[in-house]
Amino acid sequence: MTDDIARIGQIRAALSDAACALPETHLDFPWGERVVKVRGKVFVFLGVDEPRASAGLSLKLRDSHEEAMATPGARPTGYGLGKAGWVSIPLTAEGPPLDALQRWLLESYRIVAPKRLGALLDRG
Repeated sequence: MTDDIARIGQIRAALSDAACALPETHLDFPWGERVVKVRGKVFVFLGVDEPRASAGLSLKLRDSHEEAMATPGARPTGYGLGKAGWVSIPLTAEGPPLDALQRWLLESYRIVAPKRLGALLDRG
């Protein structure tokens, strides 16, 4: 269990670092939860920072929505966000590979960010 929590922590840290490296993003902690925003709009919820085995993240997805929902334990995000395409995905030691999570992270960023910022990713 301790190894699983450490691996989940590493995945969360890698996703947080990747999200914060995108153009015009910043880390914020509303509601006690780690989120990354682009121009004031959340594009990824990364949960609370305390280590635990029930960690997860939420992303806004279109193209990969069905793929993400096929992840065991995935569900539409609460508070009405699921209706807008947000998916909550549990982070587990066996869960989605980091490359899939990073791809979904970029997709969420592109959806939420102004198109000009998304275009910077294509040039870079």
